[in-house]
Amino acid sequence: MKNFKNLYALVFSLITVFYGCQENDYSFGEIIAPSNIEITAEIVGADANNPYGDGSGIVNFSVSADNASSYVYYFDGKAEAVPSGIYSKRFSVVGVNTYTVVVQANGKGGVSSTKAVLVEVFSSFSDVEAENFLSGANVGDSKKWYWQADKPLHVGLGPVTDDYGNGEFAYEAWWNSIGPFDTEKSCMYDNEFVFTRTTTGLTFEQTSGPAFIPGIYAGVLSVAGDTCHDDSVATNMYGVKNVSFSPSVSKAATEGKYNGNDYRGTTFEISDGGFMGWLVSTSSKYDIISISDSELVVRIIQDGNGFAWYHKFTTTKP
Repeated sequence: MKNFKNLYALVFSLITVFYGCQENDYSFGEIIAPSNIEITAEIVGADANNPYGDGSGIVNFSVSADNASSYVYYFDGKAEAVPSGIYSKRFSVVGVNTYTVVVQANGKGGVSSTKAVLVEVFSSFSDVEAENFLSGANVGDSKKWYWQADKPLHVGLGPVTDDYGNGEFAYEAWWNSIGPFDTEKSCMYDNEFVFTRTTTGLTFEQTSGPAFIPGIYAGVLSVAGDTCHDDSVATNMYGVKNVSFSPSVSKAATEGKYNGNDYRGTTFEISDGGFMGWLVSTSSKYDIISISDSELVVRIIQDGNGFAWYHKFTTTKP
């Protein structure tokens, strides 16, 4: 018997696949800075008899430039990104005032160019009813205001512009559980604030009590937080200050609601660093949310634009 050995030759073809590697070309081409920036400023209501506008303070801007893809406006150093270049701005300081507006034209590859223009605008805003609620209607009238400490939520905290779907930028969405006569804040409940009607407007004076400084602002001043301080820390707390009024321009006041109601649309500012008991800013501008003869609800933005504080006051000391 013969032994047959069957040899099965399995021939494997080793196929080597070569993948060609090619560098991607991400070049932008020639990078050219925007040029020939043209800014148009249309003052609403301006004519031969009213060269600075109709008193609304609104100016409609448009901008164009060669080799530009988007634009940013700067008003008093604050940026407003406007890809189209078309934007309406309300200037709120009462009287005829000149403002510098800077426009940044953005081009390919991150290059940009800027141009500035001056606009002179008239704002004739007034809210006599709010003034009368604060101080009284007649020259020499004055009213005292106190923390509404006997009511819950006399202090609250929320975002400045953030919206999580429910308009949170307009109410105390973050911190809204303070109860009446909160122990931590008992040191500030002796505060007394006086608004007085004069021949030229309103004045403000804190006549009693310290300043409360919340923890999230205390670090700016390098002092203890969530407690009261005297005028060695709050150096502008006392003294007679002037009060000015202007239309509200914050997102909360123009777009938001508080307890389902629109903001009043009026802002008041206390001069010389004055403030109503709660120190979070070097320049105290208060959006009036609501006001009556005996109750005042306001919103103030903390320096840095990260936090908005809500306060409630009453003319009857609790």
